[in-house]
Amino acid sequence: MPFVRIDTLRAGPERLAALGRAVHDALMETIGIPPDDRFQVLVDHDGASSTLRYDDYLGVRRDDGIAYVMITLRSGHPPARKQALYRRIAELAHAYAGTDPRNVFVVLTENGPADWSLGEGRAQYLGTPGA
Repeated sequence: MPFVRIDTLRAGPERLAALGRAVHDALMETIGIPPDDRFQVLVDHDGASSTLRYDDYLGVRRDDGIAYVMITLRSGHPPARKQALYRRIAELAHAYAGTDPRNVFVVLTENGPADWSLGEGRAQYLGTPGA
């Protein structure tokens, strides 16, 4: 059950939707989420009333094509699987949205079963086998 937020700068609705699709497909391929497990917030900043900031940290030359991808999911995924996820997001973001892989900035946050309420005021993962 990942929760995804993607922020872009003047990407437009089609590119933003393509990035959402890229992240979802990468999560299905590498983490094994089901197709209907899509919870995303997609935000395109206009550069005037809201914007994104970035520099060339660690020698990565970013530009206004940047896409910040924040993913929250339940803990337990090994580092190799996370690296595969990052790589696949960058590949699909380039294929679907034309986003240069150097502009795909991904932050992954993990938490536990008690940290999720999927509606109805309940923590559905508590007491679930495998949760």
